[in-house]
Amino acid sequence: MSAPIELSVVVPVKNEAENIQPLIEEIMAALDGKLEYQIVYVDDGSDDDTPQRLLDMQAKTDRLKIVTHRDSCGQSTAVRSGVKQADGRVIATLDGDGQNDPADIPALYDELIKADDQDLVLMAGWRAKRHDSAFKLWQSRNANKIRAKLLGDDTPDTGCGLKVFTRVAFLDLPYFNHMHRFLPALMIRRGGRVQSVVVNHRARERGVSKYGMWNRLWVGIVDIMGVKWLQSRGKVPVIIERKAP
Repeated sequence: MSAPIELSVVVPVKNEAENIQPLIEEIMAALDGKLEYQIVYVDDGSDDDTPQRLLDMQAKTDRLKIVTHRDSCGQSTAVRSGVKQADGRVIATLDGDGQNDPADIPALYDELIKADDQDLVLMAGWRAKRHDSAFKLWQSRNANKIRAKLLGDDTPDTGCGLKVFTRVAFLDLPYFNHMHRFLPALMIRRGGRVQSVVVNHRARERGVSKYGMWNRLWVGIVDIMGVKWLQSRGKVPVIIERKAP
C-alpha cells in the first residue's frame, strides 16, 4: 500500500505552455525524498499548447493530476478547483509563470506543521526582493498599503502566489471571484493567523503576464469593500466542552 499523500501543490495556469515542463521538474526536485506529494495543475481554459504539454508531463510522472476548465474562470476559481481535487491534507499554491521558487515550499511546509493548530495558520510567502518592473513594484506597494490599512490583514505581500495551508481551512473560507488575493484577511476572519516568510522571487523567463494595472484596479477596490463587509459579519465562537459526570 502506498503512503498517503501529505502535500498537494496546486498550480493554476492559463497559456503557460513554455513554463509547464520546467516548473514541474523544479517542483519534483524540491520535494522528492522529503514527503509524499502530488502536483495538481488546473488548466483554466488555455488556448495555446498548455493542454498537450501537461499531458506530455503526465506521461512522465504519476504525481501529476490535471484539472481542466473548458472556459477561463479566473485564478481564484482555478485554485479552488485544484484544492477540491487535491488528495493532500496540506496545500501549497504556486503561480504558473515560474516566478515563485518551488525550493521554498519545504520551509513553509515545515513551519506549518510545527503549529499547534495547523487548520488555523496560513503560511504566506513574502517577496522581499522582487524581480519586476519599477511600475509593477510601485503598483504593488501602493495596493498592499491600501489593503493592509483597510483590512488589517497583517501581511506585507498578500499578492505572492506561494502560500501553504490545510485543505480543510481553505474550503471553509467564503468563496468568491478574486478571493485568492485576500486569503490572509479571510483566514484571520476565520479565527486564524498569518505567518509571512521571506521567499525567493525570480524574473519571468518565458511567456507573457496576463495581468495589468487597469484590469485589477477597480475590481480590487470593489473586492476590498466586499471583504470588509465579510469581516464585519464574521463571528468566531468560543467552544466550551461539557460532559456529563
